[in-house]
Amino acid sequence: MDFNLPEDLRDMQATIKGFMLTRVEARAHEIETENRVPPELMKEAADLGLFGLSIPEEYGGVGLSTLGRCAVYEAMGMGHMGFGGVISAHASIGTSGLVKLGTDEQKQRFLPRMASGKCIAGFAITEPSSGSDAANIRTRAEKKGDVYVLNGTKHYISNAPIAGLLTVIAVTDPGKGPRGMSAFLVEPQDTPGVTIGKIDEKMGQKGALSSEVIFQDAEIPAANLLGPENLGYREALGILTNGRVGIAARSTGAMQRLLDLSVEHAKNREQFGQPIASFQAVQFMLAEMEIAIQTSRVLWQKVAWMVDQGQDVRRMASVAKYHATEMLSQVADKAVQVAGGMGYMKDSPVERYYRDQRLLRIYEGTSEIQKVIIAGDLLK
Repeated sequence: MDFNLPEDLRDMQATIKGFMLTRVEARAHEIETENRVPPELMKEAADLGLFGLSIPEEYGGVGLSTLGRCAVYEAMGMGHMGFGGVISAHASIGTSGLVKLGTDEQKQRFLPRMASGKCIAGFAITEPSSGSDAANIRTRAEKKGDVYVLNGTKHYISNAPIAGLLTVIAVTDPGKGPRGMSAFLVEPQDTPGVTIGKIDEKMGQKGALSSEVIFQDAEIPAANLLGPENLGYREALGILTNGRVGIAARSTGAMQRLLDLSVEHAKNREQFGQPIASFQAVQFMLAEMEIAIQTSRVLWQKVAWMVDQGQDVRRMASVAKYHATEMLSQVADKAVQVAGGMGYMKDSPVERYYRDQRLLRIYEGTSEIQKVIIAGDLLK
């Protein structure tokens, strides 16, 4: 593989980085205070094509490869992580299932609106009784004529409060276990029987809204079945697997931003009559941060390339997500240490990153689940 990104991707990456560090970061305090992304930023993101990253050009999207999409995710990681979370939940797991499995009619109906940002997407699999144990899903979808009747509750669903479309995983044949689940395209705002719960109050990632989604005899047209019946769980695993490389890329961008802030601070902050950058203890922390960035970047690039080659990335996607998110936690901790008391203050971007990054080791498969996947694949 060629580790040099094509010029057009480098240009797009630079454009998104500039957008994140100027336009988005300028509104970071507002996002934190109001726990929402300003509509103007959503419009600018749409104009830049961020909502159509994984959508083919024929449906109004950008149609990037996995490698290209992840290059953009890395750039997004350098700005407010809540804003990045809205985009990635939409453009990654919220969109990829429809692009891969949707019928022509489904794609024509939804993808153009999704690419324009007029219809925000999300992916609903997690339930109160099934997080990492997705095989324990209890939401039922019963076929009745030309509709499926959904009953159950999903929770911690990213983008649910603003979503125009959710890909919902539900049980269609209880006797088959994980092989008896299907995926459905649900329009939560327009479907009777679907209720969006209160917005979750999270430690970080402000603006990236999540909530419960409750289904009470919600009738979903049979035409909204996504892919073959009873193959939803298998396809969900594939969607989550490919989404993990995007999280690795976002984590890498966040690490780069934290290192840049730390280097700048170390050069300008003086103690004992000299910049703290002259102290070996600080130098070692900066060096360790750089090592974490470079190893994480190589990993996500390799796995993204493997996806584009049609290779099985189940193990390597877990390797990339585990490594990058664990390294990000260490880098965030070092960045606070380099910044000292300033890094613990609410008006410091370092403090915000320290809170925001913690979620990345949990969603789309905890670090522990990634190790289970890796070990299981090795021992097959």
